[in-house]
Amino acid sequence: MSWNQLVIAIVGGDRREQEIARCAVAAGAEVRAHGFPWPQEGIPGVRHAASIGEALDGADIALFPIPGIAPDGALFAPQSAERIIPDRDSLSGMRQPAHIILGWGDPKLKAHCEALGIALHEYEWDEDLMLLRGPAIVEGMLKVLIENTDITIHKSRVCLVGQGTIGSLVTRTLIGLGADVHVAARNPVQRASAYAAGAEPHELGELAEVLPTTDIVIASVPARVLGQELLERLPKHALLVDLAAPPGGIDRDAVQALGLKFVWARGMGARAPITVGRSQWGGVRRRIEAILKERA
Repeated sequence: MSWNQLVIAIVGGDRREQEIARCAVAAGAEVRAHGFPWPQEGIPGVRHAASIGEALDGADIALFPIPGIAPDGALFAPQSAERIIPDRDSLSGMRQPAHIILGWGDPKLKAHCEALGIALHEYEWDEDLMLLRGPAIVEGMLKVLIENTDITIHKSRVCLVGQGTIGSLVTRTLIGLGADVHVAARNPVQRASAYAAGAEPHELGELAEVLPTTDIVIASVPARVLGQELLERLPKHALLVDLAAPPGGIDRDAVQALGLKFVWARGMGARAPITVGRSQWGGVRRRIEAILKERA
């Protein structure tokens, strides 16, 4: 099978998916789209499907968004009027052997794919792609901080929970802007990396001592590290920003109960949809080429 024999369905997402659709057409595939913002002028070579079932019917490959799936199984689609849930009925319309490429799948989607014999390819944690979209995520985060605080980032006391690929970029950026950055991480190598960048490293067990004098808390780990007991230690003016995929690193119910200011900054890669869409397509294209090679 070659590119011009492929049918690709792009379902859910935001303006990044517009660019991914353009790239897929340029590669030679037949492309259907549903669930992301549709430009008034359309996208040349892309068929706008009325439903997820119409988009997936006969598709060899489905592309779902990078941001995580909601608890009810809905794909990330912030501007869609509907909840877009890839259920077994809609997925069964794909042409076998079918493949789904996405950030990561939840247990429901994985069960559907196993039952239908659909191969699932996850790339949320590909380090090269995270680095390529990292600058857009950091810029989007800075916008959130500026719009939701009455203080400057410069000289503010920031606690960053997590020091993975994105967390390390955030640390270096905030230090460059003159913030007093404290990093809490389980991994001693990550703590050492934070120290080398100019931050004050802490084990997670030290958060109770760090938080009472913190202005901004940024979480980048997809595990509930910050629960009510820790959140109660924050000053009332503190801003909490969660960059992590579901379930996130901050207990949102506890935040609401305590009356703290909170932003779940999912999909920050949408800050620069053309740049990030092209970088995501780079990872998607590698996986499609591997699939085509297997079929040759």
